[in-house]
Amino acid sequence: MNARNLWSKILTVAGGIGMAVGAVDPLEGSLLILPGSGLLALGVWLSQAERRAIACKVWAFILIVAGMGAMCGLGMAGGCGGSSGRSIWWGLLVLPYLIGWSMAMWGPGSPRWLAVLGIGVGVWFLNLTFIAKGGVSIVCGTVGALTIAGSIYRLWAGRRVKTMTVVA
Repeated sequence: MNARNLWSKILTVAGGIGMAVGAVDPLEGSLLILPGSGLLALGVWLSQAERRAIACKVWAFILIVAGMGAMCGLGMAGGCGGSSGRSIWWGLLVLPYLIGWSMAMWGPGSPRWLAVLGIGVGVWFLNLTFIAKGGVSIVCGTVGALTIAGSIYRLWAGRRVKTMTVVA
């Protein structure tokens, strides 16, 4: 195994684990999710995967950066909703963070084990639906359900490709 492939595997594993562990608490865990998504994108790029896998991981990283920037900006401005003076709809600016995280977990170029972790974290997000209140619970449930569905699809599609190549 050459050095490039070794570093690709190391960065992919470190990034995937960072993203899965950070998702346990999406707010404070963003400090693990951001570098984890960057490591994952770099690992996929080093592996010289197909262009759509690299593009997916890079776009996921960009979405996470944009969503985290909005989250930090809203936090510094006093939040949104309630007595902050800003509408709760300002919270939609944080959605790219959640979309990017989900995309990175099960998108093209994700290893099989990361899709399995995506199912576990998606179940955790579904559980957050019962803990959170208001619109946040709807967002958590939706992200959880989409992550589970995407991860199952990724596992199914990978299995289908393997059986097709064995038969052919």
